[in-house]
Amino acid sequence: MQTRRDVIFHSAKVAALLASVGMLPSLAHAQVGAYNTAAFEAKTMADLVKALGGNAPMESKDITVTGPDIAENGSVVPVGASTELPGVKRLLILVEKNPAMMAAMFELTDAVEANVSTRVKMGQSSNVYAVAMMNDGKMLFALKEVKVTLGGCGG
Repeated sequence: MQTRRDVIFHSAKVAALLASVGMLPSLAHAQVGAYNTAAFEAKTMADLVKALGGNAPMESKDITVTGPDIAENGSVVPVGASTELPGVKRLLILVEKNPAMMAAMFELTDAVEANVSTRVKMGQSSNVYAVAMMNDGKMLFALKEVKVTLGGCGG
C-alpha cells in the first residue's frame, strides 16, 4: 500500500524527468505575451476582428458550433467549435449578448484536430458563434441560438 508521501515523491520524480527532457508543458502564466486583452474586451464582432487582425468574417458550412437549444442554467452552458478544414490558426467561441463577446480562444496548429469544447456563462438567450481564424487571415463562422432559462452572469 502506497502512502501519501510515496505518491508525492514518485510524482515529483516523474515531473523532474519530464522537465529534464523538455516534455513538461510550460505554465499558463508563462504565455502572458500571447494574451490579447483587446480581443477579450471586444463588445462587437468588428472590434474583435480588428483586435485579432483578421478579415471580415464569412459564414461557412464547414464550421460547426455545438451547444444546447435550451440551457437551464446560464452559468454553465456547454459549447463547442470544430472544423475539418486545414490551416486553422485559432478557434473562437463568442457569445453575442455577453458583456465581453469572446468567451474562449484556442490557439491551434495542423498537428491537432480543430475540435474544442468548454463551458461558458451566459446572462441571457443569445447567439453563440464558432469562429475559425485561418492561417491566411480568413475568418469563417457558424452560429447557433441558445435560449437561457436561468441567467448566469451577475447572479
